[in-house]
Amino acid sequence: MYNLVVIGGGPGGYVAAIKGAHLGMKVALIEDTRLGGTCLNRGCIPTKALYRSSYVGKLIKDAESFGFDVQGFSVNYPKIKERKDQIVENLVKGIETLIKGNKIDYYHGKGQIIDKNTVLVEGIGEEIKGEKLIIATGSKPFIPPIPGADLEGVLTSDEILELTTLPEKMAIIGGGVVGTEFAGIFASLGVEVTLIEMLPRILYTFDEELVRRLNIFLKKAGVNILTSAKVEKIEKIDNDLNIFVGTKKGVEEIRVNLCLMAGGRKPNLRGLENLNLTLKENGGILTNDKMETNIPDVYAVGDCTGGIMLAHVASQEGIVAVENIAGMERVMDYRAVPSVVFTYPELASVGLTEEQCKEGNIEYKVSKFNFAANGKALAEGEGEGIVKVIADSENKIIGVHILGPHSSDLIAEGVLAVQHRLTAKDIYNTIHAHPTLSESFSEACHGIDGEIIHGVPKRK
Repeated sequence: MYNLVVIGGGPGGYVAAIKGAHLGMKVALIEDTRLGGTCLNRGCIPTKALYRSSYVGKLIKDAESFGFDVQGFSVNYPKIKERKDQIVENLVKGIETLIKGNKIDYYHGKGQIIDKNTVLVEGIGEEIKGEKLIIATGSKPFIPPIPGADLEGVLTSDEILELTTLPEKMAIIGGGVVGTEFAGIFASLGVEVTLIEMLPRILYTFDEELVRRLNIFLKKAGVNILTSAKVEKIEKIDNDLNIFVGTKKGVEEIRVNLCLMAGGRKPNLRGLENLNLTLKENGGILTNDKMETNIPDVYAVGDCTGGIMLAHVASQEGIVAVENIAGMERVMDYRAVPSVVFTYPELASVGLTEEQCKEGNIEYKVSKFNFAANGKALAEGEGEGIVKVIADSENKIIGVHILGPHSSDLIAEGVLAVQHRLTAKDIYNTIHAHPTLSESFSEACHGIDGEIIHGVPKRK
């Protein structure tokens, strides 16, 4: 019998399995497709590979400003896809090596739970028994009930990654992180993109001011953004699709070659039917802050809980679950969860937004620093964007929001500040290397306590 059985080999499951092995447990890991889950195979990594390729194309277009004359380049999308697939393949093999190196028994097949201590691996017909069980079955694309959503040419975020040619025109339904990232990627590759969002603005959970700024960049890149817009139906016309969109001005018809459904994801609970798990209203598995379900010795982590559907959250939840199994008494803390949107420029966020502070009647102050005043940003040709720091009445940092170059990397310092309740002074009294983009965060923190160094003083 195993000490721990994990169902699902995504960033929640495989990390939990490795952590269990590190703590001396005999571990079995069950996965029915490929190790790495949605993130590695159909999400974070392949999209970032596409993002990088489209970014290189953007650099070539801007080459003249750097002193290079480039003539007659074209997009070779099959080659872009080949590079993306190779990156994914290399990382999957890397996880396979980790599983083997940590002496974890890997079972390839669908896990069907018989009871809390027994899992049948379909395909090989073997029953696996364990003392503790972690469910990490992930999520699947949510398809809204739109007439015509099942037509040929209407793709999920999983399917669009398998394209071998670029469409001339495409519509994206859903202006969240996934939809907005794909809009930026395909627009940069020359596709005419219409991004459709039912809410008043895209990226609704992000800081409103920075999203407004990002809208300008997306529109400049050629993305047509429709907000407060609801898709009523999709029809097939010849080889194209006609999208009927209800807007404030009435119903608009948008003709495209392809349509991407990017309306989010929902928990995947297949194989769990024999457990009487308590579920949330959104269909996710209910857990406490130790990642325990209502059934003793059964834990759940990642997207299947219907919580924050981010790979780094799933991994942390997996570690917390295993440490509790080992008797280490850990609780999951969601106070400082970073979110990143890989657009041009990147958008990154952690902690509270201004809107949340206002809604919660929290006394706060804001400081902003423009990348236009940062030497490294200008040297890289990316002087557009802003760092925004929000602090409470004691000058402790409660929110950091960055729109600009390498925001996905810069946000890490903001996460540390929010997690450990650092003050603005803690940040700017720490020496930041020059010339670097990270100086922009230090400068914004200076503004919380007084005046930004590289900024014109405010009029008294």
